[in-house]
Amino acid sequence: MALRDRLKTTNSGPVPRYGEASAAPKPNGYHEIKARLHGMLIDRMDLAQLNVLTPQETHVQVAHIANALLTEEDLLLSQTDRERLVEELRHELFGLGPLEPLLADPTISDILVNSPHQVYVERGGKLERTNVTFNDNEHVIRVIERIVTSVGRRIDEGSPMVDARLPDGSRVNAVIPPVMLDGATLSIRRFGAQPLRINDLIRKGALPLEIAQLLEMCVKARLNIVVSGGTGAGKTTLLNSLSAFIPSSERIVTIEDSAELLMQQQHVLRMETRPPNVEGRGEITQRDLVKNALRMRPDRIVVGEVRSGEAVDMLQAMNTGHDGSLTTIHANTPPDALTRLETMVQMAGMRMSDGAIRQQIVAAIDLIVQVARFSDGTRRVTSLTEVQGLKRKQFQTLEIFRYERQGIDEQERVVGRFRFGGVRPHFAERLAAGGLFLPPGFFDEPTL
Repeated sequence: MALRDRLKTTNSGPVPRYGEASAAPKPNGYHEIKARLHGMLIDRMDLAQLNVLTPQETHVQVAHIANALLTEEDLLLSQTDRERLVEELRHELFGLGPLEPLLADPTISDILVNSPHQVYVERGGKLERTNVTFNDNEHVIRVIERIVTSVGRRIDEGSPMVDARLPDGSRVNAVIPPVMLDGATLSIRRFGAQPLRINDLIRKGALPLEIAQLLEMCVKARLNIVVSGGTGAGKTTLLNSLSAFIPSSERIVTIEDSAELLMQQQHVLRMETRPPNVEGRGEITQRDLVKNALRMRPDRIVVGEVRSGEAVDMLQAMNTGHDGSLTTIHANTPPDALTRLETMVQMAGMRMSDGAIRQQIVAAIDLIVQVARFSDGTRRVTSLTEVQGLKRKQFQTLEIFRYERQGIDEQERVVGRFRFGGVRPHFAERLAAGGLFLPPGFFDEPTL
């Protein structure tokens, strides 16, 4: 069948919009046509010249050559179909192929590629299937390779799992066969070019104004803060918002497994881990980076997420003059966060008694901010807990504030209220010493 005839058979009916839910993938004939035109486009273009063209000039050149190819092949298409095909070819050449329209949609927070013909997105905390498809498994792998090579990482059968990032800071996780039995998968946790500020979180109901003001004072008073929560609870988003309160005069060093923090100060040094090369050498862990950061004269150290042995060096840094450090940890409750930190120190091989480890933790951590994601997709700060010390060798904490869930309304939205614990925390003295005074009776408010 001629290319023109095959295209006619695959373009019956209205063209679906990217992102609309659909259970059926595009016909294979359409992908074959696009793949053929893609190869012809590459042969026709002067790829060396693209390095000196602006993005707008590049778009014009691709559109001109693609339209010429469509005319030469005698493909009778409507203007809408022609523009769509040209746009998809441009995405294949310079972007991430079928994912480009999804990445351009600001309402999408997660993109999940389960297989070539099964792509989900998250909007407003809810998952929905899209009509976006790839040609085949190799097409998915090519997109993954384009992402990971741009940040100096690799993915192959010898190293089938990788964490990477997009230019806007979005987090990417990819897994390919033989680990994945049904083909390559790709997960993108998106971060906007402009990070959410604390006012945005207040407007979305993530926390009340009074708690935001308290957290601002805690950051300025150089309390060591741990943001705790489950996967997708908004830990990194809150950490970004809190980091905005760090004075611009301070020197900040950020340490991450895959760089995604969007610091809003100018004096920021960003560090990222590196996996081993093909020969198994050259690995740089978060623990290596934390150790090195101490030699860089930082005022603050921000660790994207503490996961293993770097917990030891981070705690020591907090205990040796680097007050005001921030980090996140995976844990369901503040007590669980302290227990996880203790386990990480033990896993690092430190020859310390349980009591000595716990003493290190309570001396380093001042405040735990717990965040959670609810069934309606909303994310909220659910607890502020002060770490006060040890009592009979057990962690002693004080919950200053908590979110009480009361039920679900008619629109299936979670309903609740923010409530103070009614007890003045010990760190209030540090706030006052730093010239940061809370209103009288601030901690006596019953609800917010």
